[in-house]
Amino acid sequence: MRGTLLANRRMVQRFRQLAITAVKSSKIKLLLLCCIAFTVLVVGTRASDFMGGTNYSDSVDQFPLPEKGYAIVMNTWKRYDLLKQSISHYSSCAGLKSIHIVWSEPNPPSDSLSKFLNHVVESKTKGLKKIKLSFDINKEDSLNNRFKEISGLKTDAVFSIDDDVIFPCSSVEFAFKVWQSAPDAMVGFVPRAHWVDKSQGKKDYYTYGGWWSVWWTGTYSMVLSKAAFFNKKYLRLYTNEMPASIKEFVTKNRNCEDIAMSFLVANATGAPPIWVKGKIHEIGSTGISSLGGHSEKRTGCLNRFVAEFGRMPLLPTTVKAVDSRIAWFW
Repeated sequence: MRGTLLANRRMVQRFRQLAITAVKSSKIKLLLLCCIAFTVLVVGTRASDFMGGTNYSDSVDQFPLPEKGYAIVMNTWKRYDLLKQSISHYSSCAGLKSIHIVWSEPNPPSDSLSKFLNHVVESKTKGLKKIKLSFDINKEDSLNNRFKEISGLKTDAVFSIDDDVIFPCSSVEFAFKVWQSAPDAMVGFVPRAHWVDKSQGKKDYYTYGGWWSVWWTGTYSMVLSKAAFFNKKYLRLYTNEMPASIKEFVTKNRNCEDIAMSFLVANATGAPPIWVKGKIHEIGSTGISSLGGHSEKRTGCLNRFVAEFGRMPLLPTTVKAVDSRIAWFW
């Protein structure tokens, strides 16, 4: 009798163990099935989006993405041979998307000049890409024209360049990459400086420093727009928000539009520009910087603009961008 009861208890315990194992097994299977179902659902949703299940065309049409690359805005004045040489050179640069020639001469560009430049661009690109070349014609002869807002500009990056300045395309492409890392900054090849001049007996009197000042101190606070990258939004700001008195001063004195742009960018960002190392080839004759009294005139511009802005926005820095792949000495 006792043996029978003991056997029955063992049998009951075994059935319980089997039942518990079966329940656990079913729970595990159910959990696995839920995981598989969830995975299939997620993958199916992603695939639907990828294959066009969600329509983003409206948002893309309303907010078109800017083209990758940069636009050249080139200032020129009755130096057609230099213009041809510069356009021929920069047309070969890989990141170039469009060329805008700032034309402020009394007569429009000739058909022969336009045809020649378009032919040069097409021959340099060899049909591999389409570079749009256009003349931005202005009625007034003013250095402010180089910073006029350009309608329909498709790239965010603008490379402002004079017609008598040549940089290797490799240097231009490197500067563009530096600008991409700091797209609100002004990134350029020609640094200049300023400092407080206490000898004048004034608390806030500033002196303009040329290249030799930068070379001697290693410090700069501007990069000139004769060879610099900046965001196209600054063309809009210069056109619409630069004080009229500053633009009138630039037009009258035919000087300091580059300092004015440096003030505008520094005032907007609260940050210094970035100097990029590059070998410059000046193919024209000497410019206004070689004339007597140039530094004194630029000093006058600095202090006038400080008065207009109500403060000195320029910030000094010692940072220099160097392509370490090709430079032995940084």
